[in-house]
Amino acid sequence: MDKPTILYEDNHVIVAVKPQNLLTQGDDTGDENLLDQIKEYVKETYNKPGEAYIGLVHRMDRPVGGLLAFARTSKAAARLSEQVKLHELNRQYVAVVEGETPDQFTYVDYLAKDPEKNMVTVIPSYLKLQGKEAILHGRTVAHRDGLSLVAIQLETGRAHQIRVQMQHAGFPLWGDHRYGNGKGKEQIALWGMRLSFDHPISKEHMLFIAPVPEEKPWLYFERELKGLETIWPQIKPAAIQEA
Repeated sequence: MDKPTILYEDNHVIVAVKPQNLLTQGDDTGDENLLDQIKEYVKETYNKPGEAYIGLVHRMDRPVGGLLAFARTSKAAARLSEQVKLHELNRQYVAVVEGETPDQFTYVDYLAKDPEKNMVTVIPSYLKLQGKEAILHGRTVAHRDGLSLVAIQLETGRAHQIRVQMQHAGFPLWGDHRYGNGKGKEQIALWGMRLSFDHPISKEHMLFIAPVPEEKPWLYFERELKGLETIWPQIKPAAIQEA
């Protein structure tokens, strides 16, 4: 089993970088996943008997890479989960999408998932009771050759949310084989670059940043990505665009 890339750990929290195409947690495929990797890492590193407790606080789609927080105790898991519920655990993504996005945007949609097909669709607002509300805010960093580099902040955390909402708005993610025009061996251009939360025990505010992979299409925006940190504070709710 591969060793996880861990940016931070203490007795209560672990922050790790999930590689692209690695499951967050196990599923019916039986493929390797980050949760089991971290459990094995803790067991070996700290010589713990039996299975190590690791609380899953939030998730990320299999093809997407980036930052994830895990809890090492049930108390930490409960407190971090509460931050997720109150939108105090901030997950900020960077993406390359097709088309020219607005300078700022907020999308509010209602999403319904087909478990058998593992597909999510946007449904009309009058059917909202059959789905879940999904809200994201974004800011355009740059346009180039029919593509846009965008910084995205989630207000809700739904399955496939960014991929589905951006596609529905007319801006499918580059390399998205499920909801976009991805083909071949292209990797989806969506990365969980920034993660912030209050430590569940000390209450210290913590901020983590993970650079994007050095590959296409990120290389098209290499200069803009270096200055991306100044963009995040500028992401504010824009005029709401709702289906």
